[in-house]
Amino acid sequence: MTAQRFIWILWPSFIVAGLAEGVFFTVFDPRDLLFFGDPITWSREAVYSVGFFVFWAICAASSAATCFQQRSPETVNR
Repeated sequence: MTAQRFIWILWPSFIVAGLAEGVFFTVFDPRDLLFFGDPITWSREAVYSVGFFVFWAICAASSAATCFQQRSPETVNR
């Protein structure tokens, strides 16, 4: 995979993850979240950071799937 494809995947997913985190944590307070029924005892900054990286990973997987689907038939059938 070329560096250009990594940029195509990571940059848009970074932007969307930032927006998703902003929307999510506007609606939900990190102190009110539960993890397998137990309250999360981390600091708010830690929850925000982990939340951002989780959103980024999900968005990157979506972008990677899009890049995967854009391959030409010649590339797939080699």
